[in-house]
Amino acid sequence: MDITLHASFLPHNDPEAALAFYRDALGFEVRNDVGYEGMRWITVGPVDQPGTSLVLTPPGADPGITDDERRVIAEMMAKGTYGGTVLATADVDATFETLQAASVVEVVQEPTDQPYGVRDCAVRDPSGNMIRIQQVK
Repeated sequence: MDITLHASFLPHNDPEAALAFYRDALGFEVRNDVGYEGMRWITVGPVDQPGTSLVLTPPGADPGITDDERRVIAEMMAKGTYGGTVLATADVDATFETLQAASVVEVVQEPTDQPYGVRDCAVRDPSGNMIRIQQVK
């Protein structure tokens, strides 16, 4: 079986702030930016990984979601408990410094050697999503 990760989804509630984080601070390229009825779906990804994308979606855009569910999603995003992902870098300390200097993130954890064998840090993107960044060799 030949399976790869093609796309993953994270919610965003401010397209320009999301672009400032994913495009400007992380250096991801914008692969698609689609607007519909005042909402935007923005597809980004690492320049050297054209087959792997992160789709930034408007929260609760699914027509099957109730107003109560949209409210819960908004509350969870505000607390940073709704979405998240793990990224990898060769130098987590340098990446952390770049993100911190860009002033577009909330720092959750500075670079730390974890007891389970990885060095990582954690930030929240402008929409509150937990972004862990692990150092890989």
